[in-house]
Amino acid sequence: MEQIFIDRFIMPQSAKGEFMERMAINRNMIKHLSGFIKDEAYGCTDEAGNFICITVATWASEAALKNAKALVQTEYQRPGFNLPAMLERLHIRTERGQYSLLSEQ
Repeated sequence: MEQIFIDRFIMPQSAKGEFMERMAINRNMIKHLSGFIKDEAYGCTDEAGNFICITVATWASEAALKNAKALVQTEYQRPGFNLPAMLERLHIRTERGQYSLLSEQ
């Protein structure tokens, strides 16, 4: 069963540029992983002026998503990239979730 991985990032406008650069790297990376189906990204600005970005990645199975998460972490370690540190430094809050399609009854 396909798995949908959804991230929601909430950040000050000043963080948007660096965040978008990192997001482009990540989106390029996952497109080449086994089990990747598609991804989309959406953005808006809230009433307080924060930039909100939602990314949605579709994977062929739970195993494919689990493997992708591990491979992404390995790729982060290669250049010494620390995602939690970047998020903290830029004051970016995150909400993450793994979902599957609800079947109609």
